[in-house]
Amino acid sequence: MMLRNKPRQNKITVPKIRILLIEDNRILRDGITAMINGHSDIIVVAVSNGRDHTLLKARTVKPDLVLMDFGLASQNSLSVVQTLKNDFPAIKIIGMGLVPTQMDIMEFVQAGADGFILKNVAVGEVIKTIRAVVAGEKSLPPPMTESLFSQVVEHALLKGKRNISSAIRMTLREKEIIALIVEGMSNKHIAETLHIATFTVKSHVHNILEKLALHSRLQIAMHARDEK
Repeated sequence: MMLRNKPRQNKITVPKIRILLIEDNRILRDGITAMINGHSDIIVVAVSNGRDHTLLKARTVKPDLVLMDFGLASQNSLSVVQTLKNDFPAIKIIGMGLVPTQMDIMEFVQAGADGFILKNVAVGEVIKTIRAVVAGEKSLPPPMTESLFSQVVEHALLKGKRNISSAIRMTLREKEIIALIVEGMSNKHIAETLHIATFTVKSHVHNILEKLALHSRLQIAMHARDEK
């Protein structure tokens, strides 16, 4: 009696997400590489300190995603993002930063980045963001998701607008307060004019500063005049 060999089942191999890591701090570069390579579906195929032929490496290894430090000491990170997007439109880009401002991230997104990760997040969040961005999603830090993703990313990326400030949505009350700030009114006078409490005005001013990534009432007034 002859025994027939069972047909061999071919194992399906899922391609790994290929990453080019740009980080000028060697300890972080080595640590992030080890962290990422510990996952079966992601691999760092090349690293760069931001100076050593980054574009050549991108052309050679053909990564799916570039994970890069926002504050490169050797060159302007925004220029790197713009160049990568111009030369390799299909590559996804995620920025990393420790304490970026809203304006920092706005500019990074406008330059062509698909996501941003705070450097103090858990490892799992980094891996989750990488997978999401490669899958076609836009990903920003949770504390900034509402103010940036819905108002800036949707506007700047999906509609192709270049004017970031026009993507910021102000409430009717905030617009009223901005107009009165332009007239030179103090919080107390604004409160009296609008028949609301002074602390309520302060709260609105704080929200306006946050939305516009500004730091003073004078900057609010100058911004409002520039927008006219």
